[in-house]
Amino acid sequence: MSETPSPAPGKILVGASVTEGKPRAYHYLLLALGNRHGLIAGATGGGKTVSLQLLAEGFSNAGTCVFLADVKGDLAGLSQPGEGKSAFVARAKEIGVAYEPDRFPVAFWDVFGEQGHPVRASISEMGPLLLSRLLDLNDVQEGVLNVVFRVADEQGMLLLDLKDLRAMLAHVAENAAAYKQKYGNVAPASVGAIQRQLLVLETQGSANFFGEPALDIMDFLRLDRDGRGVINILAADKLMRAPRLYASFLLWMLSELFEALPEVGDLDKPKLVFFFDEAHLLFNDAPKALLSAIEQVVRLIRSKGVGVYFITQNPLDVPDTVLGQLGNRIQHVLRAFTPRDQKAVRAAAETFRDNRALEEAEAIMQLGVGEALVSMLDAKGTPEVVERTLIAPPSARVGPISPQERTAVMAASAFGGKYDTMVDRESAFEMLQARAAKGEAESGAGGGLLGALGGILGGIFGKGDKKRMSPAELAARAAIQSAARSAGTQIARHILRGVLGGMSK
Repeated sequence: MSETPSPAPGKILVGASVTEGKPRAYHYLLLALGNRHGLIAGATGGGKTVSLQLLAEGFSNAGTCVFLADVKGDLAGLSQPGEGKSAFVARAKEIGVAYEPDRFPVAFWDVFGEQGHPVRASISEMGPLLLSRLLDLNDVQEGVLNVVFRVADEQGMLLLDLKDLRAMLAHVAENAAAYKQKYGNVAPASVGAIQRQLLVLETQGSANFFGEPALDIMDFLRLDRDGRGVINILAADKLMRAPRLYASFLLWMLSELFEALPEVGDLDKPKLVFFFDEAHLLFNDAPKALLSAIEQVVRLIRSKGVGVYFITQNPLDVPDTVLGQLGNRIQHVLRAFTPRDQKAVRAAAETFRDNRALEEAEAIMQLGVGEALVSMLDAKGTPEVVERTLIAPPSARVGPISPQERTAVMAASAFGGKYDTMVDRESAFEMLQARAAKGEAESGAGGGLLGALGGILGGIFGKGDKKRMSPAELAARAAIQSAARSAGTQIARHILRGVLGGMSK
């Protein structure tokens, strides 16, 4: 902290402590420690969204890319210049900084493809652990789902969308006797329960999420022409109606980053910062195996240059094993009308490094809008003494944007057309249909990947009409199919899954 705001690079101004009779004390988030994760907590209406936006702007200006979920539609305003609201101008004057309106490079995304570029993942990429969580399966049903994935992996059958998974479930159920000795019992009742849960998932609109082209997670790591990090905003207002899908989707994205990015150690700034809003949805009723996997990802992903910031109402929404890894903290007001609320306030106060001149529990209940208790990591990685802080005003618009403004941002996006059209190439559903039609015996010789590759190559060489193909084309097709068969056998034997069950990259 310092008496004047520092223009030096390598830090983000969070706010200032203004005490009568004392010089202002400014508080910063150090970019070099931005990958040590963080927490923004507080009751609704206390200013969490503004704090989130302030940090997102600071990371973007520093050349760090950002991903965040816009659960209320307020964060879309990052794409538009600030409007100079009187409250923000007054706050800037109060803490002794200049208010300068600005806009930021933004890319809009949407699982439903309505308010942003479509975001998709294949069933195979999501994996059985996250999918079991999404479908709310019990232990027995989760075991059956693991068998289905294992059979599909070993036979090289890609599970791209819901119809692939349904077909594979039916196949395993029909051949349960053949698989029993190797994988154990597959009860028809469990298969039926999974099928019913898939129907529920589909009625929530999730069918649009599963399929191809799948999201290339590296598309989140882009800079604009001025070297600022792009802020990737997920439209989540509709997604929040299916909270399990929301939590599972964000966790899948985090696992994709964990699998895709190389180890880089400590950098002068993070590559990407991931804001996880409504974080309590991630941990509510999560099985022990999933909580352990989340803890592992959060602990290890910082060495890949990624910072994770959880946003929730109360710090106690986050398990202690994860909370202990969140070094940069902003705590907005909490209200305590009942003994249970008061206990939560005391617990939140105890998560900070103590300030002898401040009664933290009392201060948490007295904080005004845009005011917070702040404790960031210092240059040695040690939490600073907590201070009551006026949060600095963001530069971009705070609030929603019009449909016309959103359309204009999307029209200028680099991803126009890349994800817009869903592709349905040959995968487990088509392979099993073809196998049934030909009456072929069940085999695990890699024919699944041959079919998947054939779906790609069919567009080059045509499908099923050999009379119209020249001898040269027929020879080329035979050669490629032979190579594909060999490659398919080898690849199918080496499918690996990462810490959260998704396909390891």
